[in-house]
Amino acid sequence: MQQVSNDHSGHDGHGAHGGHGGHGGAITVGPKDPRFDDLATGANQRWTSRPEYVRLVSSARQVVDAVEDAVRADVPVSVRSGGHCYEGLVDGQVIIDMSLMKQVYYDSRHRAFVVEPGALLGDVYATLYKGWGVTLPGGSCPSVGVGGHALGGGYGLLSRRHGLVIDHLYAIEVVVVDRHRRVRTVFATREASDPNRDLFWAHTGGGGGNFGCVVRYWFRSPKATGHDPSEQLPHPPSRVLISTVTWAWQDLPPAAFAGLVRNFGAWHEANDADGSPNADLFSQLEPAPLAAGTVTMHTQVDATAPDAVARLDRFVRAVNEGVGVPFREERQELGWLHSTQWNGFNGPEQPTMRFKAKVAQMRRGWTDEQIAAMYHHLTQVNYQNPGARIMFISFGGRINAVDPHATAYPHRDSVMLAHLVSMWTDAGQDEQHVSWVRNFFHDLFAATDGVPVVNEQTDGSYINYPDLDLLDNSAKVPWHDLYYKDNYPRLQRIRARWNPLGVFGHEMSIALPD
Repeated sequence: MQQVSNDHSGHDGHGAHGGHGGHGGAITVGPKDPRFDDLATGANQRWTSRPEYVRLVSSARQVVDAVEDAVRADVPVSVRSGGHCYEGLVDGQVIIDMSLMKQVYYDSRHRAFVVEPGALLGDVYATLYKGWGVTLPGGSCPSVGVGGHALGGGYGLLSRRHGLVIDHLYAIEVVVVDRHRRVRTVFATREASDPNRDLFWAHTGGGGGNFGCVVRYWFRSPKATGHDPSEQLPHPPSRVLISTVTWAWQDLPPAAFAGLVRNFGAWHEANDADGSPNADLFSQLEPAPLAAGTVTMHTQVDATAPDAVARLDRFVRAVNEGVGVPFREERQELGWLHSTQWNGFNGPEQPTMRFKAKVAQMRRGWTDEQIAAMYHHLTQVNYQNPGARIMFISFGGRINAVDPHATAYPHRDSVMLAHLVSMWTDAGQDEQHVSWVRNFFHDLFAATDGVPVVNEQTDGSYINYPDLDLLDNSAKVPWHDLYYKDNYPRLQRIRARWNPLGVFGHEMSIALPD
């Protein structure tokens, strides 16, 4: 059944969730509670927080109460929705856990879909599609929470056609603390006349832990008209065609490997324009170490397009052009909703996973020296972790049609995202795997002192994939230049207005202006 509401700011829209602790139904979990270790740990098992307590909330009123308690005790607050932070940034003395706030419904008053921050992407896709045939162009991992994903930008398999998640954000409701220590909820929209529009703008890529605690998002596409809910957000294709191509490492001498990497980048440089006939094509080339046995490329295209098969054929040929080695390809056609649960683009969930990752926004493909560095690190005989890989991820298209100052997310001319990661389970191997990632990334960007600085080839990094190493990097570039570029001063001013006391914060939070 479709859920439609006349909901608006100032109304919780929830009943209290059963629990204990005397906080209006919120659940307080302290260190002696058997649930504590689970709730203090996110997806990356390298990091375990030790807060005084975790507060599980299920309404905006409960969030206000939780923040008021923290302010009275003069302790910093961290907020967690899906728990997928790459680094240990959810480490406040109090963690507000938003995972019980997961409703998705249509708000007829604002002609927009409300999504609470604890909703997981897989559930959001299912609810929006089953109820109204629409979606958000978000990420491929169904267990990621909307709360953090939307705050940093949010990209996925449909972003080349429909842009980022934030490009469809209409409004937010956020709990803030002013300089007089007063806690309140604020409603902010993208409307030019909204006096709180700066606060809204800061949530279009400013990242979490900076301004307050979002309790609800409203999504409506900028060009949507009318009052029909099914016309307020993008329509995904009803079916998708998925290709998996593999090349055996034993067939890939350095020149062949270089050809694959070079061809993949060249195709994306040539097909990055908004409105490109290949805007529906999303691909990931994933070279893994020798122990994995193969280099893999996953690609998705709109199966309902009349030329889908021909365009996919041309793409696979373009990546293989001049490489001269055999490859295997498997194709499958899936209904779009089923495809959102397919794990090829993000890998299987692993509850004991530990990982380290580094990311670069790529404005163009790779140099010969960079490709040689990749080959060297991937074929090292003393490091053969099949859970490691460097992923080249499709970008561009509609993402790049937006002015870099229109949203806090500034990277509006990338053609690819480069994502280097190693995943493992044994805590005793942390140093080995982290060192491999650091050394690989440094050599990859050796020409710029190991950092993807803002230049003709690279455009910094992505705040949803935070990397603490960049706080004090070898290139001596201010870390915020890599994530926010020249949007940073405006973000600082907004932080000063809405989070002046630093109640919300972490190691990579936006600083107050000098």
